[in-house]
Amino acid sequence: MNLLRRLLDRLSVYLPLLVMALLASGSWWLVRSMPELITPESDKTVRLDPDYRLTLFSVKSFDSSGRMTREVSGNNAQHYPATEALHIDQIRIYAESESGAKMNARAAQGVATDDGTQVTLTGDAYAVRHPYNTSPRVELRGERLVALPDDDRVTSSDPVQITRERDVFTAATMDFNSSTAEYVLQGRVRGSLAPKN
Repeated sequence: MNLLRRLLDRLSVYLPLLVMALLASGSWWLVRSMPELITPESDKTVRLDPDYRLTLFSVKSFDSSGRMTREVSGNNAQHYPATEALHIDQIRIYAESESGAKMNARAAQGVATDDGTQVTLTGDAYAVRHPYNTSPRVELRGERLVALPDDDRVTSSDPVQITRERDVFTAATMDFNSSTAEYVLQGRVRGSLAPKN
């Protein structure tokens, strides 16, 4: 009798663990045997047509101090949810970096991502970085320019013309840093340097 009592005492210590294991395996079996009640989000079709349109609009961004850092405006725009992009006619951009360097840009067409990290300008694209501190005025012209506002950069994989004061450069591709006024030119690069007065 004493032996049976000790055996029951030892089993009572493991009884909660056995009950929990039984309940866990029952829950697992129940979840596996039930059909899916909610269909996955990936089956949801995305609209290919625009979900909204804008006419004669302007969108402004401000920093934490209330200073306007960016403005994108245009004549007409259509937002496509499938690509998460805003297609803009006669786009105009104003941007100001944290250091105070200002840049304006315009083009016949533009495509801006929803998160604002990239704006692609096409059709007689033009951007100008205004003089700042010791950096001179710089103009960029090309058929296609890509503005990366968060990085203060403008890039182009197409031929581009850069005018810095009276100096003129052309290149097959370009990567321009607006904050430092430095640019990397690649491909066939040509330059015309005007004499200093």
